[in-house]
Amino acid sequence: MKIKLTLLCFIATLFSLQAQTSVKPTLSENSGSISGKVIDKKTNEPLPYVNVVIKENNKVVTGGITADNGTFQIKNLALKEFVVEIQFIGYKTILKSVNLSEKNIINLNTIAIEEDAIELKGVSIISERSTIEQKIDRKIINVGKDLTTAGATASEIMSNIPSVNVDQDGKISLRGNENVRILVDGRPSNIEASQLLKQIPSTSIKKIELITNPSAKYNPEGMSGIINIVLHKNANDGFNASINTGITFAKKPKINSSTNMNYRTGKVNFFGTYGNNFGEKFNEGSILRLDDLSKQSLDIKNNDKSHLYKIGMDYYINDKNTLSVYTNQNKLIGDGRVDVTISNPNTINNLFQTSKYKGTSADGTYNLAFKHLTKKEGETLDLEINHSIYSGTQNANFLTTFSNPTFPTNAYRDDIIDSRKNSTVNLDYVNPLNEKSKLEIGAETRIVRTENNYLTSSSALSNSNYNYDLDIHSAYLTFGQKFSKIGYQLGARLESYKVDAKLNNATAFKDDYITVYPSASMTYSPSEKDQFQISFSRRVDRPSLEQTKPIREFSTPRITSIGNPELEPQFTNSVELNYTKTITKGSITTGVFVRKINNEINRIIYPDPQNLDQQILSFDNFDNNQSYGFEASLNYKINSWWDIQPAVDFSSITQKGLISVFNSGTNSFDLVKKEVESSAFNARFNSNFKATKNLRFLLFGFYRSGVDGVQFNGKEMYKIDAGGRYSFLKDKATVSIRFNDIFDTMKAGFSGDNPYPQVGQFKWESQSVYVGFNYMFGAGKNKSLQRKQRDNNTKQVGGGLF
Repeated sequence: MKIKLTLLCFIATLFSLQAQTSVKPTLSENSGSISGKVIDKKTNEPLPYVNVVIKENNKVVTGGITADNGTFQIKNLALKEFVVEIQFIGYKTILKSVNLSEKNIINLNTIAIEEDAIELKGVSIISERSTIEQKIDRKIINVGKDLTTAGATASEIMSNIPSVNVDQDGKISLRGNENVRILVDGRPSNIEASQLLKQIPSTSIKKIELITNPSAKYNPEGMSGIINIVLHKNANDGFNASINTGITFAKKPKINSSTNMNYRTGKVNFFGTYGNNFGEKFNEGSILRLDDLSKQSLDIKNNDKSHLYKIGMDYYINDKNTLSVYTNQNKLIGDGRVDVTISNPNTINNLFQTSKYKGTSADGTYNLAFKHLTKKEGETLDLEINHSIYSGTQNANFLTTFSNPTFPTNAYRDDIIDSRKNSTVNLDYVNPLNEKSKLEIGAETRIVRTENNYLTSSSALSNSNYNYDLDIHSAYLTFGQKFSKIGYQLGARLESYKVDAKLNNATAFKDDYITVYPSASMTYSPSEKDQFQISFSRRVDRPSLEQTKPIREFSTPRITSIGNPELEPQFTNSVELNYTKTITKGSITTGVFVRKINNEINRIIYPDPQNLDQQILSFDNFDNNQSYGFEASLNYKINSWWDIQPAVDFSSITQKGLISVFNSGTNSFDLVKKEVESSAFNARFNSNFKATKNLRFLLFGFYRSGVDGVQFNGKEMYKIDAGGRYSFLKDKATVSIRFNDIFDTMKAGFSGDNPYPQVGQFKWESQSVYVGFNYMFGAGKNKSLQRKQRDNNTKQVGGGLF
């Protein structure tokens, strides 16, 4: 009831704000208009996203930004004298006086601005605080110094983004769902997202795009959409670099560091990156069976070391053609240990198991990209070829003993050998048919080949070989138009999907189908301060290799996790409506969404048919489900030294699935259909304090409500963080410190009745102190306008950190 009341009050406030801003002066009082076009003085190229500020007596009246073709038009101006200020980072500011009392419509024609050599010496410029924009198909968080204070890496600042959550293992979820694709500069990575984000320094991030209803241009994977991390680009001549290093103090210190370098001379830009992450991590948990009062205690330690390298080159053949090549190499050395104790008050014979996991993996990506610009402004052709190779091994030793020495000791060893090859060819063509219309077409082919071998010395288990191969071919078309207040985009993606899974050379699963994925979106801007957006898309979540392979992921005496090779894809139809309002000191963003999910993939747990005291943790397709929800966030600057960003999101879902229920009559378990209606509520609050020009502090609070599920009910979670950031050496160096989970309250608790009544809780090192250092240095004048423009595109060539 409290949530509903709060929502009603919030909506009422929005309508009130809308009503206050909707009253306009009469036409005679406010009929002035100023227009023009901004270009680069040296190259005569149009400049998009240039700030156009209208001032009266040195006070800002209104303003806007230039479009992709460099044009602008500021309407509804009073018939007075104004000063038009043209501002753009890296360029000299231009001032022009106009008098609308003499002529109410003034065209300033072409305004040529020149580069400012003084401003262009820095490596990158980061705004004071983050801002939120609503585009036709995405929400954009422009990362400011307040978010870089939140943590040293992309993984840490993600928790401060509205609608995004990061769990104890670093896995990302969007609107409470982990079925989300992570892109970096518009490109997927073969590196696991939870590991990749820990290697990207927060100071390297320019903006984060939340594409909750992606257009047909994007691959349709990910029920909850796409998170695209756009990095700062460096096109300065000469040598430029940034160094990031940090240490996290918890039970034991953990170290991460990265170095990003580039050297540009003439038409060639060389770039390279190295990042690492290592240190021991601890988790602990307990599961209590309520039927026999047996308790399973787990003590988990991981000592992983990761190294990530990237080296590449951009070759600017001429003003219209760019060639880029790079290779990305990732090496992970894993060393884990799991100690399990099972105790029962009804017996003195306790069970102890020690599992030791050792392994290495190597992941290599090889990328070639070509970009061609035609004579027609905005017309582009992009070709990208990507090939990745993965190989990994895991050696696990299991030793089981009992407190009663008469029980035999059991010891065995498992070896898992994985290999995977992934080849992708992607072609994109963009043609702006005119100033208002744009056509995009493209095609993609993806070939995935995997092989997994499992060898064991256990007499109770058997060796196996599992292959999972994918062939995906697709083509898309989108068409969009933008008018003064309305913009829309329609699209469709046709895709052929073929999967062939074999277990011990026998067919385990096979599927072959063709699907159309439509998308549509529209924006309406009744004024410069108000924008509505509505969108629809159809998406798919295909079973991953880990979800399908019938080889144990992990094993304890009470539970074993394996995949399900018969999993089918999950399809989602999603509709959402968003509203963004710009107010004097910030912005308000709200949204509602509805989803219909077919064949939802979910975790299941059932008794092991070979031993009813043990349980199998796996995956299965649930029935058709529905969900809906809303989200709201505020970005508000209270005064010159204090700004806040509160955000809430709520979702409700109806889930249907099968559970194992004990039948006392047959002394066995039956599969029973169960339906639950559950809701989840998340709230976060960012508060940033600017003590001096160089010193700022952050206070962050987070709350996640409990969530009921078909199998288990999750408990609520909450925490409070605090941090600070000090910059020096003309903002080229920064020191950050953050105290995470000050009161040590973050715990993952759960309860369930099937197949056995049980409760449990897991705890990780959420309480920690992080200290980080960042230093940027470089020389030379920014020379490449074309590369700067390309930074604003989702699909771009070369450079960057990853």
